[in-house]
Amino acid sequence: MTKKEIAQDFLKLAANGHSHEAFRLYVGDKFKHHNAYFKGDADTLMLAMEESTRTNPNKVFKIHHILEDGNLVAVHSHLKQTPVEPGFAVVHILKFKADKIVEFWDLGQPVPKETINKNGMF
Repeated sequence: MTKKEIAQDFLKLAANGHSHEAFRLYVGDKFKHHNAYFKGDADTLMLAMEESTRTNPNKVFKIHHILEDGNLVAVHSHLKQTPVEPGFAVVHILKFKADKIVEFWDLGQPVPKETINKNGMF
């Protein structure tokens, strides 16, 4: 699998309630998570992803763009906790060592119900 395919499969598995499988398959040793609201280790993120799925079983996750540059992959997606809410535009950045994810950044912006920008967020 390419790094882009690994990133896509990892995020889809995690979003669909299979975070343990996603981490088992794709996360390497000494994983670092860069989000101010989380502890920064693999277990904390994996459990938060699992809890998110339990809390929001009808979550919608759609990838719009995937970019690869060396050992980094960026994924631009639309995440909705329920099918009827506007959701968030999310960018995940994954750093790889060989074929394993060793660092992870996630940035999000709420999708407003109305926007001035006619180009949209996706």
